[in-house]
Amino acid sequence: MHNTNWDNLRYVLAVADMGNVSAAARALGVNHATVLRRVAAFETDHGGAVFERTATGYRVLPERSRVIDAAREVENGILSVERLMHGSLAPLRGEVRVSSTDSICQVLLPPLVAQLHAESTELQVNLLSANTQTDFARMQADISVRPAQALPDDMAGDCAAHVAFHAYRLPGASDHWLSLSGALARSNPARWMDKQVPADRIANGGDSFLVLRELAKLGLGTAILPVFIGDATPELERHADAPPIPSVPVWVGTHFDLRDVPRIRIVRDRILNYLAERASILDGSISG
Repeated sequence: MHNTNWDNLRYVLAVADMGNVSAAARALGVNHATVLRRVAAFETDHGGAVFERTATGYRVLPERSRVIDAAREVENGILSVERLMHGSLAPLRGEVRVSSTDSICQVLLPPLVAQLHAESTELQVNLLSANTQTDFARMQADISVRPAQALPDDMAGDCAAHVAFHAYRLPGASDHWLSLSGALARSNPARWMDKQVPADRIANGGDSFLVLRELAKLGLGTAILPVFIGDATPELERHADAPPIPSVPVWVGTHFDLRDVPRIRIVRDRILNYLAERASILDGSISG
């Protein structure tokens, strides 16, 4: 590939992964037109179309599937170089991107970021708040703090604590329950609700525990919440008759290629210790 613009390759692979331009644009943090322009530039530079445009999105042409496979190998090589170079900076200097759920980013981690900033103003910790899994292969984050049963195979990490859940409601509120949608629909609490709550008693809801808390505070129904959120909300009370909801491990992990980068290792260990110190709040054994 002569004079290849490797950045255009990133856009092609995003469209191949997502299947449509809009989703690729969201994943890359750019607008729809930028993705179209970059894909068109790649196709022009390499002498032909990569995708078939269909009514439902973009499909890789069968004869181009090996091109995508080869491009992915190139991308992995480039990202490996970036990860290795990423580790050459001083231990407490530079950027560390920490991905977690909106609840953990907003409620638990900001005081730790403040502590780290006080120790080194040259360290920049950026919290990436999302309830979906961040793509570590494409370097969207350096550290993941996730309630999950296990880490992906390409990540190394440790369980810092367990987060407990309970059902909360406003005293005298509707006997309806609030649904867990979006990424939360695949969570342990959602699976519990599928088994324990009749469908005709579920109304309204959201894809964020913080949103569900606000809906519950308005009396719209019972919300399943992490106890570190529910117990800290004075307007709400625990639903005494609700059966126990399984707790979930909270993992602090990073990509294998990043696990020995000094500043990432230091921040990862600090997060682990910070959450472990708050294990009794996370598991509900004491109130926050």
